[in-house]
Amino acid sequence: MKLVVGLGNPGERYAETRHNVGCMVAVRMSAGAGLALKRQGYQGFYGVGRLAGVEAAVLLPQTFMNRSGASVAPACQSLGVPPGDLIVIHDEIDLPFGTLRIKAGGGHGGHNGLRSIIEALGHGDFVRLRIGVGRPPAGGDVSAYVLSRFAAAERQALADLLEQAAAAVEAILARGAAAAMNQFNSRDNVA
Repeated sequence: MKLVVGLGNPGERYAETRHNVGCMVAVRMSAGAGLALKRQGYQGFYGVGRLAGVEAAVLLPQTFMNRSGASVAPACQSLGVPPGDLIVIHDEIDLPFGTLRIKAGGGHGGHNGLRSIIEALGHGDFVRLRIGVGRPPAGGDVSAYVLSRFAAAERQALADLLEQAAAAVEAILARGAAAAMNQFNSRDNVA
């Protein structure tokens, strides 16, 4: 069983913010596969089915970002998901808007959602799909920036970005992280 987690904050207030792009991708990918995310458990909403020909669960934690591990760790344990079969989709300010990068393992890089998951699991041995949302203007508040909505020009490209990110997750599921990295990490994606 693979577990795909779309990180974000719960509630309408945050639904269309940069910090919730991971959640947006998970919802888009699940809808495309006809996988309903209606089950409640693991402090989130989830669904189980087939994605890219593989048995998988998709989880949308309903904790705030900095408590994501409280949702992800129990889901991994209950569903019997080994470290390499966890895929976490999240926003990344260190990448320009529209850039996708797949990474296997590593630290949290200052991302509070990843920090929480690593602390709860006791390791960082999982695959991440990093979705570039860009940085705030020089001197701008990072928290306010990631909790803000996308700019008008970004919103025009957002649907394509979500589709490409969903395709990247499907590639990870179908062919593994290394093959997906070769396909997606070498191109400029949407931006």
